[in-house]
Amino acid sequence: MKRILFKTTIPRAEDDWHVGRFSLLAQQLESLRDDRGDQTFSVTARDRTTDADGDDPDLVNLPDSHFDELWLFAVDVGAGLTTADADGIRRFTARGGGLLFTRDHHDLGACLPKLGEIGHAHFFNSVNREPDLSRHRVDDTYASTISFPNYHSGRNGDLQVIEPAGPVHALLRCRGSDSITRFPAHPHEGVVGVPVATQTYARVIAKGRSRVSGRDFNSIVAFDPDPMDGEGRAVAHSSFHHFADYNWNPRSGCPSFVTDPEGDQVMVDANALDDIHAYVGNLARWLARDPD
Repeated sequence: MKRILFKTTIPRAEDDWHVGRFSLLAQQLESLRDDRGDQTFSVTARDRTTDADGDDPDLVNLPDSHFDELWLFAVDVGAGLTTADADGIRRFTARGGGLLFTRDHHDLGACLPKLGEIGHAHFFNSVNREPDLSRHRVDDTYASTISFPNYHSGRNGDLQVIEPAGPVHALLRCRGSDSITRFPAHPHEGVVGVPVATQTYARVIAKGRSRVSGRDFNSIVAFDPDPMDGEGRAVAHSSFHHFADYNWNPRSGCPSFVTDPEGDQVMVDANALDDIHAYVGNLARWLARDPD
């Protein structure tokens, strides 16, 4: 059984995006079985905690832990990782650990560039901006307090169409030759891209499209270093809302500061979550380097 650590970059706060708001994702992963019917993944979910030095013991000690994967939900506004935390994550991936790291709009999750080369897959407003200057503008014009990047892929509770970029990646395959095309939507997603230093082993595998401006934007970057080097795989996501309970089931609730109008597509379409369920299974297996 592969062991996955869910980790947020904020201490427990009931009226925020604490790790309990990703419980449906944990349940979905733990429901997966192998050909013999055995459970494939075990999930441990924890919010950020700190020791006397202000570091998170889970992350500092991650390289020597029993975990095979880290799913990092960067829900802070810039101070979610210390230097020691980031070093622990880098050493974890260097010894073969798999990493999902995701954030959201504007500067939400702006601690991620501390992760070094792969951390620069995430573009923010105040740090590591998108290289294309024409994109330094508000996309979701309905949210007056949220600046760029904030690509409007749809209402919370609705679905967006994910467009494969280049050849369909293993992460986006389902039902034989079909590809995954529907993800939970969000009114103001962040954006990702391939850092220059990783271009030999990373690529954009999926794009979203704004329902306000019509512009496409990079939604997922997959890093696949040579396994002979011992490095683990990693995936950067433009928005943690792809995985949140609220976006899989709006009735589960959200923090009080979320005031966007809700949609209902995930509630009225019996197959609405089939693609995201298939995707997270692919993701867990791919990060573990299970045979494709």
